[in-house]
Amino acid sequence: MSPFLLYIARAGLYLSLFYAFYLLVMRYTTFFRLNRVLILTGSYVCLLLPLIRLRMATEVIVAENMTMVAAGPETAGINAVTPFPWQEILLALYITGALVTLTLYGISACKMIRLIRKGERFVREGCRPIIMEEDIPSFSWGRSVVISRRDLEENPAIFTHECMHVQCRHSLDLLLLLPLQLLFWWNPMVWITREELRLMHEYEADEGVIQKGIDATQYQLLLVRKAVGEQRFSLASGFRHSKLKNRIAMMLKPTSSRWMRWSYLALIPVLAAFMYACNPPEDSQTPESLPTTTKAGADIHNDAETVPFSIVEVKPSFQGGDSNEFVKWVNEQLKYPKKAIEDKVEGRVTLKFTVDTDGSVRDVTVLRGIREDIDEAAKQIVCSSPKWTPGKHADGTAVPVTFIFPVIFMLK
Repeated sequence: MSPFLLYIARAGLYLSLFYAFYLLVMRYTTFFRLNRVLILTGSYVCLLLPLIRLRMATEVIVAENMTMVAAGPETAGINAVTPFPWQEILLALYITGALVTLTLYGISACKMIRLIRKGERFVREGCRPIIMEEDIPSFSWGRSVVISRRDLEENPAIFTHECMHVQCRHSLDLLLLLPLQLLFWWNPMVWITREELRLMHEYEADEGVIQKGIDATQYQLLLVRKAVGEQRFSLASGFRHSKLKNRIAMMLKPTSSRWMRWSYLALIPVLAAFMYACNPPEDSQTPESLPTTTKAGADIHNDAETVPFSIVEVKPSFQGGDSNEFVKWVNEQLKYPKKAIEDKVEGRVTLKFTVDTDGSVRDVTVLRGIREDIDEAAKQIVCSSPKWTPGKHADGTAVPVTFIFPVIFMLK
């Protein structure tokens, strides 16, 4: 998987865990402003967590940077089988989904702006009311409050409710959540949390209305009368929000204990454990398993000296190209063992090797094989590799770099 898609998948898992904690623990508390701040802050912190490596990965990440090789008997030699481009297809689907989501939000925003421009404007109570002659559901966006003239005159509590959305800057919350919806449109937990955030906005606005001195019973009856209808704009806050039962129940709910504020601290060890689990362990080979040279004066190499392909600044190159050039060279040189052809044996051999600081290939080992003759054929061809251009750090220092190289033996 490409590094970007791998990052998106990991960040999506962290977000799902964080949102699940909120829905299970903090969803029904009365800490509306605290929950808003922590949901948005925690969401963006989850974007940083995949970048923190608790355990250094070597083989798994390196393997994703090498193209598989295929070998099979042909009358004219051995040809490479082009692997199915599933990564490119997956990336295309991801980008398409993000573009569709952005387009839908763009259409909704254009309709909302067009409607706002049609109404009569004036300034009142720190808001910018937009009076509409037709009977439409009220909503707010930024400092603008769109409301019908009838509701403004007959139901002033509706206007007060929308002004509370403006004062609490609920539109800013929805804007800050929008990039997360574009990046993680495929994650249902993001959409569930967006609806929970909008519902939390209604809780906070309802609380503000009651604190203004409006009778709670009359206000709840108004909610019931206005409950019929649907939310028109995805980026706006509206009076006719769904889950009316939840809103009324929250108005009657006593204030949550202040000790519940500390519940979010329980998420820290959970996220830390999850981060540890999502980071692959280091490649640990004992010194006895590492090959050594018997030539006088030769150094004994150790895998601990090597640098993972994923973090070396200047990648090793082969004959003027990237690692795919090495794949082509292997395809030209590799021979399918005759006995394996007769026995119709197929499979994949996974090799590990290191490109040393002088460009030579060393420490070729079989991590996962098929059977001895096929494993040896794959190993010998890698051992006979011409010298590479070694990998380097940013300061130009050459370093040994470890690769994981899968070779697929396939009969045609």
